[in-house]
Amino acid sequence: MRYREGTRRLAAYRKRIAAIHDKMRAVQRRIEPEFVEDYTLSTARGPKRLSQLFGSKRDLFVIHNMGSSCPYCTLWADGYNGLYPHLRTRAAFVVSSPDSPAVQQRFARSRRWRFPMVSHQGTTFAADMGYRSRSGEWRPGISAFRRQGDRIVRLSDVGSRPWDDFCMAWHLFDLLPEGPAGWQPQLRYGRTR
Repeated sequence: MRYREGTRRLAAYRKRIAAIHDKMRAVQRRIEPEFVEDYTLSTARGPKRLSQLFGSKRDLFVIHNMGSSCPYCTLWADGYNGLYPHLRTRAAFVVSSPDSPAVQQRFARSRRWRFPMVSHQGTTFAADMGYRSRSGEWRPGISAFRRQGDRIVRLSDVGSRPWDDFCMAWHLFDLLPEGPAGWQPQLRYGRTR
């Protein structure tokens, strides 16, 4: 297939994807939010309630991260780090994992992460939100919350996986004929040229 024909076909697919996103936003606007309790989570500065994570914002994104041992969750969080200054102008943003606050801080420093982190260790928060499997494995994803007076509601949530809309690396690989060609994220990479 010639280059221009291929790019025309890809543009048509991207247009269809954009139309699907429009339909998804329309459905999202009609979903009735679910009430969420005001969980107490751990931070490096002591316990914080979910309601405190909003700060002055009406909305809050919570990233359900599997912790410092997961290279996939680390890849996603590395990407959120670059977006964080932009995101926090619209909504509060925090990454939640089962790691202790001390482990989170060490790992965040090693990655130069700027966003706040909370630990759900010892709580039912991740499980109640649907981010722990029946066998006890942590699952990655994102929940969007809103403060409504003294109540907290969850507006939406989505699980994370390769090729989702929340990690640009996979979409960049799609521009190559072989895609990722077996590439897997690592916690550390050797020297590259």
